[in-house]
Amino acid sequence: MDDSYIYMITALLPLAAAMLVFQVNPYHALVIRGVLGAIAALVYTVLGAPDVALTEALVGTLLAITLYAVAVRSSLVFRLGVLKGEENEAKDETNAADAVPLQQLVNSLTEVFREYHLRVELVPYCDREELHRALMEKEVHATCDRGSVVEEGEAISRPNSPVSYDPPYRTTTRLRRLYDIMNSEFLAPITQLNYIDPSAIGEVNS
Repeated sequence: MDDSYIYMITALLPLAAAMLVFQVNPYHALVIRGVLGAIAALVYTVLGAPDVALTEALVGTLLAITLYAVAVRSSLVFRLGVLKGEENEAKDETNAADAVPLQQLVNSLTEVFREYHLRVELVPYCDREELHRALMEKEVHATCDRGSVVEEGEAISRPNSPVSYDPPYRTTTRLRRLYDIMNSEFLAPITQLNYIDPSAIGEVNS
């Protein structure tokens, strides 16, 4: 009996594993992980180990992918804190012209972070004090409102911008990497970017 097909199926294992390791998109990686598990279960079946194949299919593939999907879905989120009511304005294109800049900002952030496979989620807060507290307590990754959520002199870094220009919204983040990503894009006409170091604020307050 020709067993060459077994070697062909087995050869797919390192190929799928290599594709999984070098995959950048986490959602594509989930699909490849499922393919890898299915190939492994098939190999176990062909080699006469149906019990191991069943375990691989149920635990190593189905359960593992489910847990990975939940983890990826919950972790790849850019949480942007806004004042209550403004999250509805950002979604309503027919609202007053005053709401257009925030809508443009959300759309721009969505485009910027799509390359990093992050989705933008708006988190509403009642007032600026609560918005500031959420940023300091790491409930959100950044905040956005029409006024600064931090006081002057609180370890803030701002990019250079024309003196005559005053963006309608100010976006403040506590993560340097996110600040660098947003600062590298052309967001100046929509928002003024700020970076604040929570640890520096804690040292000043203490």
